[in-house]
Amino acid sequence: MRCFPNRLIGIRQITYSSWGHMLHTVNLTETYENYLEAIYNMHDEASATGQKVINARLADRLGVKPPTVSQTLQRMARDGFVKFDNGDIILTKQGAEIAEASIRRHRIIERFMSDILNIEWAVAHREAERLQHAVSDLIEARMLAALGHPKTCPHGNPIPGMQSTRLPDDAILLSQAAPNQRVEILRITEEGERDPRLLDYLQKQGLIPGACIVVQEVVDYTGVVSFTKDGAPIALGLKAARTIWVKPAA
Repeated sequence: MRCFPNRLIGIRQITYSSWGHMLHTVNLTETYENYLEAIYNMHDEASATGQKVINARLADRLGVKPPTVSQTLQRMARDGFVKFDNGDIILTKQGAEIAEASIRRHRIIERFMSDILNIEWAVAHREAERLQHAVSDLIEARMLAALGHPKTCPHGNPIPGMQSTRLPDDAILLSQAAPNQRVEILRITEEGERDPRLLDYLQKQGLIPGACIVVQEVVDYTGVVSFTKDGAPIALGLKAARTIWVKPAA
């Protein structure tokens, strides 16, 4: 999938292809693109949560009022980007292709900045948001080759086209872990990535994909998850813990 953007007074003109097939050009607003990416990521996570992508959840994810989401989705459906199935918001083929192209480029840029340029997670995420619409196919391919063709972004989220995006069947959110359970961090959700302070904290604490921790307790009434990493005590709020996917570790 390939994506070639041009900025047109608030509208992004995107030409894309499905891995070598004919090119298509659409005029896409930044709002549409944000919605497509959010819906794509929510369906990815739904493989483990089993939750449908409905208006209310999308509104919460985007920080937008539900009526605004409903109106925008109706326009997107009219323009051929989404469709509905018993309340579930589904990307059309065109919508999914555009979302994948944008997310792929974003995550490659993040990985390049983190691994090659040693830029902090939060800064890399912010800069990738700015650059993902301007990087050419050539630069994308060169960055990917320089990185050794990684399968994920620095936060563990899969790069479209590199591997299956499905979470393992035993994946859970850190907030769902049991006391004394040893778990391995898999990925940080896109929702978590949007919080620069959280990204800074996780990186400084070494709470990165592949790291193992031992959960001490999850206390709903205090809103805190406490655990240890290499014997050192660490605590996170439940909201932050709900943005971290883990799996049982040996």
